[in-house]
Amino acid sequence: MTTSPSTAVVMYDPELTDPEHVALAGFLGGYRGLTRDAYALDLRQFVGFCDQHNLHLFDVRRSDIEAYGRELEARGRARATIARRLCTVSGFNRYAEEEGLLAHSPAVHVRRPRLDYESHAIRLDRNEVGALRVAAGLGAAAEHTLISLLALNGLRVSEAVGADIEALGVEGGHRTLTIVRKGGKTVTIPLAPRTAMVVDLAVGERDSGPIFTAADRRRLDRHGAGRVVRRVARRAGIVKPIGPHPLLTHFTTAALDARVPFRDVQEAASHADPRTTMRYDRARVFLDRHATYIVSTYIAGAPMFTAAERDLDTATSLVLTRRERRRRTRR
Repeated sequence: MTTSPSTAVVMYDPELTDPEHVALAGFLGGYRGLTRDAYALDLRQFVGFCDQHNLHLFDVRRSDIEAYGRELEARGRARATIARRLCTVSGFNRYAEEEGLLAHSPAVHVRRPRLDYESHAIRLDRNEVGALRVAAGLGAAAEHTLISLLALNGLRVSEAVGADIEALGVEGGHRTLTIVRKGGKTVTIPLAPRTAMVVDLAVGERDSGPIFTAADRRRLDRHGAGRVVRRVARRAGIVKPIGPHPLLTHFTTAALDARVPFRDVQEAASHADPRTTMRYDRARVFLDRHATYIVSTYIAGAPMFTAAERDLDTATSLVLTRRERRRRTRR
């Protein structure tokens, strides 16, 4: 089987059977953009595994797919990466089954790595993001615009670099930008006044084309945007190995800190699953609420609850919790 880096390798390979070609092309045809590229990469990896073990795609069993997962573990792949690739294989087999190309999906009961509930993404505090914005403001207008869209609007890097000048507008008194979200969903977001100002500076006299361009005048890609963020971070004196994603993390946690309603934060961050937003929320308060602070105070001899007071406090909390549940039920 060929190992060409193009996505076409997943849709056509002379050693694959016609039904396998149809299934691969049909499965990938349901996606677009970076999602399609990611699924194509996952399937290329799995096709390569099948080739090494002399397996056809429609001949694999559950044990073969789990062996693929163990092989990824042996290569040192992260649990999230392994889970995503197994999820892609499962989705492909489910699609083939639904289309009548496969009698039964072998991936239905495949065990996937358990992911951590907490987010371990690199996080920036309020002062670091402030320093980053100051450093960006001292540079080119495009740098300031990119940092503002990532940090203040919570855009993914692909959404920012994919934005066009024609998508800028005014709606209900708000300066707006229309972007394509993950999954192909088109949304219109407001721009804060300072962000709108630096966007205008970055656009200049141009009236069409991408907002962000590289040195060759072509659209800036996400790798180029990552280099911009790292360059500004160095100017700001930030030593953490950051890229665009920590700015999205900061936007989400800052919105939660500012008491923005949870559903609004989920919508602004474009999280399809509320559990994704909950991971940021949990990581945000985990250190503040850690028991070590109470225990250290207790050992130091500071006044604490007596046993009777603690029991009374627990009982009161239980009563209040029951009342709250009944109140919500009546609503």
